[in-house]
Amino acid sequence: MAESAKENVKRVFYVRFVNHPIYLDLIAQRPEIRLDKLENDSPDPVAHPIMAAAHAYQVSSARDELPMKYHATKELLARAPNLLIVSTGGAGYDTVNVKDCTEAGVLVVNQTGGNADAVAAHVLAMVLMLSKQIIQTDHTLRKGTMHDRNAFMGSDINNRTIGIVGLGNVGRRVARLCKTLFDMNVLACDPNLDEKTIAERGATKVMLDELLKRSDFVSINCPLDDASRNMISTREFGLMQKHAFFITTARGFIHDEKALEEALKARQIAGAGLDVWSKEPPQPDHPLLQFDNVIASPHTAGVTKEARANMGKFAATQLIDALDGKRPPRIVNPDVWPVYVKRFEKTFGFRPE
Repeated sequence: MAESAKENVKRVFYVRFVNHPIYLDLIAQRPEIRLDKLENDSPDPVAHPIMAAAHAYQVSSARDELPMKYHATKELLARAPNLLIVSTGGAGYDTVNVKDCTEAGVLVVNQTGGNADAVAAHVLAMVLMLSKQIIQTDHTLRKGTMHDRNAFMGSDINNRTIGIVGLGNVGRRVARLCKTLFDMNVLACDPNLDEKTIAERGATKVMLDELLKRSDFVSINCPLDDASRNMISTREFGLMQKHAFFITTARGFIHDEKALEEALKARQIAGAGLDVWSKEPPQPDHPLLQFDNVIASPHTAGVTKEARANMGKFAATQLIDALDGKRPPRIVNPDVWPVYVKRFEKTFGFRPE
């Protein structure tokens, strides 16, 4: 992209792809913003000058698709001394070391909420498919081994209990769908929300142990952080009811995959719906893919045409506004704001709002 004639060219780079062409279209409408594209294998003589001059990095949220050298860690930040903002492509920020960015005075923003409707619909789809044994009947029909349809008798979900861990953008939508469509009882565990707020979002606030003990379906919808990493393991699966299903569309590493495997083997729980994995995509021989009562998807809960367009628009407008000096609405590390303001002013000559 040609250098702008304006004095303060604002430079942004990304690696390989952005979520949707709308991102490129919106950035292109601002001639003072220069957007550079790198490839996974861009040679250092090409990549280093672009990174060294960049003010913003539009980073992919796809942890296993982005080479480690392009994860936003202290190593990358050392090669990008002018970097002010790291903007993730999605709600997750697995590819960003928030602590490193904060220490460097770099603002981290994400696109939380941009694909919330799609993810909530995926959760409900898994609830229905698990309760109705749709995967099992589909496989049996395809194999030609269907002899007794009563062997696949499912269960209604009306008036059942769903426990939602994390009642944010996705969780509150899951609660609304389940309560409105099926009159389900909704429990929620979210340490960031008080009882009144959770009630306003259609749920009853409980602690995690109680949620696990009482729920017919457990849905994980919280972000991955130090507190939630490995939060659901052997002990927690042991608290669930034997007829209960475990569903996660959040992030791998929140649940312990080996512990889930053992719980399924021991029939401690009835099944699982898994959209996220410790390694993505999982290999065909992954132990959890060998269970007939496990529904699997490769982190595609939020991947719809509409959601991708929304995420692209979210990312572009938020980054443009930030470079214009406005405070972004979706800041991951708000404590860095005073330092970021000073660095921004030194770079562009005016203070952000």
